Amino acid sequence: MQTIHNIENGLLLVLFLGVLALQLWALVDCVTRKAPAFPAAGKLTKPTWILLTAVAVAPVALLQNVTNLLAYIGIIVSCVYLADVRPAVREISGPSRW
Repeated sequence: MQTIHNIENGLLLVLFLGVLALQLWALVDCVTRKAPAFPAAGKLTKPTWILLTAVAVAPVALLQNVTNLLAYIGIIVSCVYLADVRPAVREISGPSRW
């Protein structure tokens, strides 16, 4: 029984680190993009996305738990940024940042 518990803890640790890395990637990418590119791409402003992605990281980083409702919402926000906003902003601003 202890072995199953150890495997479960190991999988949760891997999941936690993966989710945290994904959310930090979204936050850092958002911070490094040019502000005028966000409205030009038809998205919310850069400060709004920085706030959303920063708040998305908080439940996972502070609670160190990816199995609660706040963490799920944060994961969705980060995924929306990476899948929708990032490509649109990147297309407008190009590879250069700041």
